Amino acid sequence: MAKILGNIHSIETCGTVDGPGIRFVVFTQGCPMRCLYCHNPDSWSVGSNDNSLLKSADEILEQYENVKEFCKGGITVTGGEPLLQIDFVIDLFKKAKLKNIHTALDTSGILFNPNDTYKIDELLKYTDLVMLDIKHIDNEEHIKLTSHSNKNILKFAKYLSKIDKPTWIRHVVVPGINDKEEFLTKLGEFMGSLNNIKALDVLPYHNMAIPKYKNLGIDYPLKDTPPLSKEDAIKARNTILSAYQKVKINSKLH
Repeated sequence: MAKILGNIHSIETCGTVDGPGIRFVVFTQGCPMRCLYCHNPDSWSVGSNDNSLLKSADEILEQYENVKEFCKGGITVTGGEPLLQIDFVIDLFKKAKLKNIHTALDTSGILFNPNDTYKIDELLKYTDLVMLDIKHIDNEEHIKLTSHSNKNILKFAKYLSKIDKPTWIRHVVVPGINDKEEFLTKLGEFMGSLNNIKALDVLPYHNMAIPKYKNLGIDYPLKDTPPLSKEDAIKARNTILSAYQKVKINSKLH
């Protein structure tokens, strides 16, 4: 059988923000989303290019073996959007589990198809943790922010809850876009309807990607949007968690 090759944007060793512990992070190439704040626009294009490398699961694991003493948390596959290369991620995670390596999938869930879950079920068999990026809880605002609906993303979140797959919710808070209390509360209430949430990562928007956009000759859509302060990020997280906890308490009372 021919080797399955992954189109890899980059690899980061000793990643500290991509799952539990210090991790080996594989960034896949290609993404259907066009998030206005994306800090990796060079990962958008699908297919190999001058900035990406084709690698097999065995080659990735060989690299991991060289640094595993420093990356004891395990392997995280992110993007881009890793579900664009689901066969490769299945192969990588299946082989990683044979070596007892913790596996985390960081995804937007945009490619989830509730009518055909065969491939995603196969991947989730070998996935210890899903890190699900919910960009905006409001569908119309999500379309403005990413050029895509959030309907299948939220269906994916519910599906992960149904099968009880451990999940972290990741949410980038952007001033003037999704930082309103009503949106944060709605997100917390949605999370409260799920039974598998293990953590919430609130990531403050930053504009450090502006030079990258300039080098690529791409207009940066949020150049007039200020970064979110640490204090406002904490406030946003507290608002989400407060709404989450209220739902959980009410469900116990009833």
